[in-house]
Amino acid sequence: MSKFGMFRDRDSKDLFAEAYKEMVASVEKGVDPKEIDALYLGNFTNDFFVHQSHWAPIVSDLIGMTPKPATRTEGACASSALAFREGIFAIASGFYDMVLVGGLEEMSKRTTEEVAEGLALATVPYEGEVGFTFPGVFGALATAYFARYNANREHLMNVTIKSHQNASLNPKAQFKLTVKDMMRAKAESLEKRGMPVPEWADEKAFLNDASVNPVVAWPMHLYDCCPISDGASCMLLVGEEIAKQFTDDPIYVMGIGQGSGKGLHACPDLTYFEATRHAAQEAYSMSGLKPKDIQFSEVHDCFSIAEIIHLEDLGFFEPGTGYKAVEDGLTRLDGSKPINTSGGLKCKGHPVGATGISQLYEVWTQLKGKAGERQVPIKDLHIGAAHNLGGTGGTCTFTILERR
Repeated sequence: MSKFGMFRDRDSKDLFAEAYKEMVASVEKGVDPKEIDALYLGNFTNDFFVHQSHWAPIVSDLIGMTPKPATRTEGACASSALAFREGIFAIASGFYDMVLVGGLEEMSKRTTEEVAEGLALATVPYEGEVGFTFPGVFGALATAYFARYNANREHLMNVTIKSHQNASLNPKAQFKLTVKDMMRAKAESLEKRGMPVPEWADEKAFLNDASVNPVVAWPMHLYDCCPISDGASCMLLVGEEIAKQFTDDPIYVMGIGQGSGKGLHACPDLTYFEATRHAAQEAYSMSGLKPKDIQFSEVHDCFSIAEIIHLEDLGFFEPGTGYKAVEDGLTRLDGSKPINTSGGLKCKGHPVGATGISQLYEVWTQLKGKAGERQVPIKDLHIGAAHNLGGTGGTCTFTILERR
């Protein structure tokens, strides 16, 4: 995985090359890239963001894979999770033995307004016609969730505080600052400019201050939202029968699931995603596992409310109790069900085409015991998962990985 962030002087090819070089170096017994049979590459809409499409052969040429087949997959924010899924099917069919899967997105070359317009291409037509952008979508979902389950903005803040804490331990994250760090930095900035410094009692007082955390689409405030990001990620998939040629400690795919969902106008309820529930059921059925067996997970927290909803849809907590689980510390790094140990999309960053594989990268890193300061402190850590959502819930994947 490349570092995520806003890189005015780097492009998609630079970022993918960074991720690819790290992948090759990570193979413990070595790998000859010439033996890779095919490439599946996720990208949402560099067509819009940088006016360049057809990214699979561009990347194939970049890393010297031509004339091997190269295929682009697109599923909005779930684009590279679909690349992973296609790679799994290609190997499971027996057609290929080794494939490269990955994703990329380059968003920083556009203004915030233009990025909002580009991302809104992933809404369904009815949503776009009435002016929904994604902060508005998740503001509507949060409003519905608050009304049904008596949650409030402070429960969203618990997610934000936890995400920033985890990201501060992730060297590849876009925002490596805790909320306390941001609070101190803001106070120092105001003081240097000779302006009054508010006496914030704690992180929640800071997040409640509209001068530093303004409303974007109520109840979504600035620090409830993921950033504009550039980045790339990739992963090598090989058949189980040859995996030990590359490492004595391979990570196995136990279950994969994908679901689709209705546009918001047709949803009977805005407090869950039918695509997530279907994808989760597929993955659990394939693996023979239950939600309680998943020791930790990355979930698609493009907005703070999204993390809470996904916790429930994946079966980790009962409907209407996800926000209470976060409040009680169950999803912290040292909790019973660590969630978004990377910092999540919220703080790690969200270059949409790269996100799905970057989530799986975090799961792989944790299962291999390579996460450093953010390593999940569970003695027998062997099962992790990643949940990736595209659009306003139209595409969802759920993947379960195991270290044996």
